[in-house]
Amino acid sequence: MDIGPLDIGDAAPAFDLPTDGGANASLAALKGRKVVLYFYPKDDTPGCTTEAIAFTALKDDFAAADTTVIGVSKDSVAAHAKFRKKHDLGVDLGSDPDGAIIEAYGAWVEKSMYGKKYMGIDRATFLIDRDGKVAAVWHKVKVPGHAAAVLEAAQALA
Repeated sequence: MDIGPLDIGDAAPAFDLPTDGGANASLAALKGRKVVLYFYPKDDTPGCTTEAIAFTALKDDFAAADTTVIGVSKDSVAAHAKFRKKHDLGVDLGSDPDGAIIEAYGAWVEKSMYGKKYMGIDRATFLIDRDGKVAAVWHKVKVPGHAAAVLEAAQALA
């Protein structure tokens, strides 16, 4: 599988991730629906919490647009369940502990903090169309207003 950057029109890499709801979320099972796959660094950190709450607040609007929202991090299913309960989250949270799906979507990147370089998750979002193709991509996401922008793109997508 090509791990390079995904472009609009590319086939979205297949995924099958365990979720905190006990079931798996897979691209194959969601064929025919639009999918928002958003990658975030860590459960229960300020930016990630704000982003998950924003997607949860728009859950009904995404559902009306026939769009499934799935947040993905390397956190465990148990950590996701705790995160969901603490913040009353309403979106699926997929666990990718080995980072294979994160890498496949190009969201595992070199970062820098205080002059030190390290690898980490790029806060990135992918809108996948009903045929499994990438319809929109957001990298280095700034959380305020992001969920609403993704919803607008999902609503505009046939």
